[in-house]
Amino acid sequence: MFVDAVGKCAELKGALQNRLRALGNYSTRVDPADSHLCEGSVNLDVHLLHLYPSESRWDYALGYSKRTYFVEIHPATTSQVGVILAKLAWLRGWLREKAQDLNAEPKSFHWVPSGNNTILKDSRQVRQCAQQGIKIDRIIHLP
Repeated sequence: MFVDAVGKCAELKGALQNRLRALGNYSTRVDPADSHLCEGSVNLDVHLLHLYPSESRWDYALGYSKRTYFVEIHPATTSQVGVILAKLAWLRGWLREKAQDLNAEPKSFHWVPSGNNTILKDSRQVRQCAQQGIKIDRIIHLP
């Protein structure tokens, strides 16, 4: 369960917020079918800044219906694919080393464009992201 997994991670002490609150204004980019299934959210970027100030940190994690969704809000241009892949590599390493319980949760990775998405759907960049498990979604629809 997301809440327990976050609670077991020493580096996330005090980071858990109710429902989608950690996403702030970006909470409108997540569309839960049933808001009661939202277990909570964490602003990873802000909360881990003091521990990893020079790392490419992932933005958010949220628990919904026994699944963890990792959400990155970032400009969606082909030149930013490398940045997103670096953020994902950092996140996966951090999960393995510092948040094993959270890493064990069923999970998915989502890149939500902060503006227009200029990456073509059939492009090499979309395939690169898909190969690494990243979905590019304007809005994340949660079942």
